[in-house]
Amino acid sequence: MKLHEIKAHPGATKERKRLGRGVGSGLGKTSGKGHKGQKARSGGGKGPMFEGGQLPLFKRLPKRGFSNAKFKTTYAVINLDDLNKFDNEATVTPEILKEMGLLKQQLDGVKVLGNGTLEKKLHVQANKFSKEAKEQIEKLGGKAEVI
Repeated sequence: MKLHEIKAHPGATKERKRLGRGVGSGLGKTSGKGHKGQKARSGGGKGPMFEGGQLPLFKRLPKRGFSNAKFKTTYAVINLDDLNKFDNEATVTPEILKEMGLLKQQLDGVKVLGNGTLEKKLHVQANKFSKEAKEQIEKLGGKAEVI
């Protein structure tokens, strides 16, 4: 047996309907869709949820259940580029960032991201650090402290 000799069992595959082919197929002209009307048009017909204009079941039923979205922790983010505004060997805290106007609000905490390059040795205090940010801060001799 070779790959090019493999065939499906008889009856396993079915010829597709070849619509609009004229003579012989029996499905020429209107292709089995009759004349005009919504169902004769492309994309015609109603979806499975349509109930003849009546308010669909999924809209009538009460929406219940639990969503964890309310309890999601969202962090105010700051990039390494923004930390270059501080003096060398300065301590950077979320409060100082807010005072300087680098953060609009602290939300559930501050996360330092690794976008850009840091050029100064800093002691940074934040709630979270990305892997890259932590590496860059420590590479320059600074300290990334989780508070």
